[in-house]
Amino acid sequence: MTSEQTPTASDSTDPRPRRLTYAAALAGLEGIALAVGGLWMLVEGLAGDPDDRGSAVTGGITLAVLALLPLLAARGLLLRRGWSRGPAVITQIMALPVAYTLLQADSIAIPAGIALAVVAVAALVLLVNPETNRALGIRGPGGAQGDQK
Repeated sequence: MTSEQTPTASDSTDPRPRRLTYAAALAGLEGIALAVGGLWMLVEGLAGDPDDRGSAVTGGITLAVLALLPLLAARGLLLRRGWSRGPAVITQIMALPVAYTLLQADSIAIPAGIALAVVAVAALVLLVNPETNRALGIRGPGGAQGDQK
């Protein structure tokens, strides 16, 4: 092994913590929801009668591409890759303003906003948990890992 290669957290024989599995499931759920929403917007933009076909198609493609971030993060979390926590946390932080905007609506979007806020906060709590950090091989400040109990 060269000095540039470092063992990943998945090389350990420890079982994956449930918190990590739950965080991956929530990130995957968000990714699937984005992909479905993007494909729905794309189909509606192409086959339906939108006010602005270009905007509908562009929005659908954008959502479908954005779905890749949480889906890749979920896969990385399941495989216990340390890099995957960053994209997963970014996804949750981006979801909070969206949830807030949905909560400000006077429509059926309010339950969607509540659900999104609950998922984002729960995923953030799971992702910053010390057990998750240890499972992903993320070291604390100063390079110390797992010294505190």
